[in-house]
Amino acid sequence: MEHLKKPLLIGLYLACTSAVSAFELRFDAGADPDLATAIRSASTVATAKAADVTATDEIIAAVQSDYRNILGALYRNGYYGPTISIKVDGREGYSLSLISLPSTVTSVAISVDPGPRFSFGNATVAPLAPNTVLPDDFTRGAPALAPLVGEAKDAAIAAWREAAHAKAALGNQSIVANHPTRELDVALTVDPGPRATFGTLDVKGETTVTARRIRKIAGLPEGSSFSPEYVDLAARRLQRTGTFRSVTLREADTLNADNSLDITATVVDDKRNRFGFGAEISSLEGATLSAYWMDRNVTRHADRFRVDGEISGLGGDTGVDYTLGASYRRPATFNPKYTALLNAEIARLDEPDYRSNSGEFTFGVEVEASILSEVSVSLGYRYSDVTDALGSRRFNHIILPIEGTRDKRDDRLDPKSGSYFDAQILPFIGVNGSTSGTRLFADTRTYLTFGSDDRFTFAARAQIGSVIGASIAQTPPDYLFFSGGGGTVRGQPYNSLGVPSGSDTTGGTSFIGLSGELRAGITDKIGLVGFYDMGAIGDEAVPGSGADWHSGAGLGLRYNTGFGPIRVDLAAPVTGDTGSGVQLYVGIGQAF
Repeated sequence: MEHLKKPLLIGLYLACTSAVSAFELRFDAGADPDLATAIRSASTVATAKAADVTATDEIIAAVQSDYRNILGALYRNGYYGPTISIKVDGREGYSLSLISLPSTVTSVAISVDPGPRFSFGNATVAPLAPNTVLPDDFTRGAPALAPLVGEAKDAAIAAWREAAHAKAALGNQSIVANHPTRELDVALTVDPGPRATFGTLDVKGETTVTARRIRKIAGLPEGSSFSPEYVDLAARRLQRTGTFRSVTLREADTLNADNSLDITATVVDDKRNRFGFGAEISSLEGATLSAYWMDRNVTRHADRFRVDGEISGLGGDTGVDYTLGASYRRPATFNPKYTALLNAEIARLDEPDYRSNSGEFTFGVEVEASILSEVSVSLGYRYSDVTDALGSRRFNHIILPIEGTRDKRDDRLDPKSGSYFDAQILPFIGVNGSTSGTRLFADTRTYLTFGSDDRFTFAARAQIGSVIGASIAQTPPDYLFFSGGGGTVRGQPYNSLGVPSGSDTTGGTSFIGLSGELRAGITDKIGLVGFYDMGAIGDEAVPGSGADWHSGAGLGLRYNTGFGPIRVDLAAPVTGDTGSGVQLYVGIGQAF
């Protein structure tokens, strides 16, 4: 019998442990399933049960905090006369002492009678600044949801702050639940305080950038009327330099005697030098390797110098391309809205339908059009030596690149909402016998997330381009348009659609690209994507006129790394005669 004792003891121990770990939870929150779900979600006891909490003190603490948690959930849903009972092994939880705890907890029973739902009676906020917009449902007769009271208060104070009353605050409040009428009467009084102006910007933190330079970049207009939008804009300007790891702007607690408001900027420099690299793989185009080196603070004026290099087409069916570029950015060159730009680039391209050696230098300025929009204008010179189906040619142009961007995406690598728009106008003025013309291009994208837990995202993209004033033969081949590959039509070979020229192909003078994706989150880390792309190339300046079309579709896998998803796409041609078979694309970040 001795050999049976140890298994028997182990079995008894496991049985006892199982019994201790399993306290029973009974939940009765009324007939409304949505309200019951809200109450259960607010319950700390339900969380403890799900986590298999066994410690008696933790269970009792969760029980006693649940009176407040459940009451808050009821208020948030408009119930102000509830009855809440939480019994621990038959005893009401609030009567238990954390000093003399029971040895075990076998069961917890939560019973909630929410009572009637209240509506707003009198619902007022005063005084209001001009153009104040209160929540639509903060009105007599609407369900008296507690968060609406806070939203109404916040909206009123925000409107006063936008009207330069920086220290607007809640003065008095009266919130009364009238049980006979089942109404919640709310009267909020706002104290606007005096109109304020911007005072001085004090600078603190660990930085090698001078305080004078930081003030110039931030651009807070000392002496002008206070505006919270200007404070946000100043922080964004400092962040956009890329010099600082962290930027915080804090308003002083009180106004100065002249009603000016001082603000303190606390900044911390990021690591001055940075090196990075990237890689993408396509079954037909081969591998693309890129790298950059950057100095974030060249002269201690938050100016940035960056060198970029890229090699593409490694191991692919196309030739190998080499690009080397350098850029310099100096913020607040003339005033806070202007950033000086210097760019230089040399490239050797061995594309399917042409070969090109080129060099380009530009200088210009980037203008802050709004918090989310930027416009840049540059002047430069470009030289290229090309060989294609039309022979060998040399191009010399004075160029005037103009670009405008508006980026409202919530995340650049993995957007789920918002939109993006980029427009480019590139006049090229011929010298030494080259022809003049203008290249136009626009790229717009939009994102919509829906479904339970926002698991699905629909993404759409449209691209359009045109070359006017110059024929195909008079335009540098890399200013012309091709379609096919990861940036246009997945499933079709890279740059496979152009304009026929005898037995060869050249780029076109017009382009249309359309893409749609449905992205579905399977887990927190893994997602699936279905996509369809279309592209058109024409030999006329009007996009779509006399154009040839092709398309591709496929499926993709996404793995969220925390800094952007790893993208793996498989695609095949759907229409057109420019390709066959399945193409593989691997990279970091969504396709668009």
